[in-house]
Amino acid sequence: APIIKKLTPAEQKHLDTTDERAIVGYRYLPVFDVAQTSGEPVLSAKDFVKENLADHQNVTSLYNAFKYYLNQQTDLKVSEVPLATLNGAKGYFQPSTNEIVISGDEPDNALKLKTLYHEYAHSQLHGLKSAFKDRPRAYQETQAEAVAYVAMQNIGVDTSNYSLGYVATWAKDKAVIHSALSEIQQVSNKVIELSDGLIKQLGLQEAQKEPEHDLKKLLAHDLNQSYQGLQQQIQQTTSPQQKAQLKNQLNDVHQEISDRTQKQLKAFAKQNPEIKQPDSEPDQSLKR
Repeated sequence: APIIKKLTPAEQKHLDTTDERAIVGYRYLPVFDVAQTSGEPVLSAKDFVKENLADHQNVTSLYNAFKYYLNQQTDLKVSEVPLATLNGAKGYFQPSTNEIVISGDEPDNALKLKTLYHEYAHSQLHGLKSAFKDRPRAYQETQAEAVAYVAMQNIGVDTSNYSLGYVATWAKDKAVIHSALSEIQQVSNKVIELSDGLIKQLGLQEAQKEPEHDLKKLLAHDLNQSYQGLQQQIQQTTSPQQKAQLKNQLNDVHQEISDRTQKQLKAFAKQNPEIKQPDSEPDQSLKR
């Protein structure tokens, strides 16, 4: 059983924490052996992680295209190895070599793509040069899986059965996901933009027939292009009236991008009622 001690100011500084108490060791504690008990089997953490993800007609093509893009257009190297060599993992990111390794013989195509999103999020948030590379592993895993969840939702594949169990396994502090929301949103937007662009290149989705001003029906990639285009027009125009009109359009596009991602993240948190809802004022006390 854990030995919990009240920390002195010096110990708090050494441990880089503001917690008043911490586990400093463990002691022996009498318990019942499982053979002395009766009833339904006790669930382990792995029992909460379900992998029955619904397949998607485009996930294989999108996975291959995203892997090719990362290998050709970024400094990341993505490779595949047999599942048996990963010791139970689906994949991993190696910061020292900037390499993502994925199980090549994973039969569930949706899980395979989700794993690639997950490890890509690690590469963006927890690489050697990242400001968040020294965050606790639970914090990092929560960030990466939330990004993967949002990215998969964007292509119509619900991974909540897997993702919520994964986050519950790691996030012992139920407020951790809300502390990580800002970084999650930034990387989620980036992953969605890349995926939407690849989907259009692959011809997996019909071209938009709706008018451009219907922001809610545009892909994230198109929203981002619209945002950048409006920024350039604002810089180039000399008419105050036209500039004000363009700024209003820019604000609408920015709001749609923010609302879309926040809606997905709130849905993610809502499906796990144990996750603590954010306070009205953001917590600024978290230190790296």
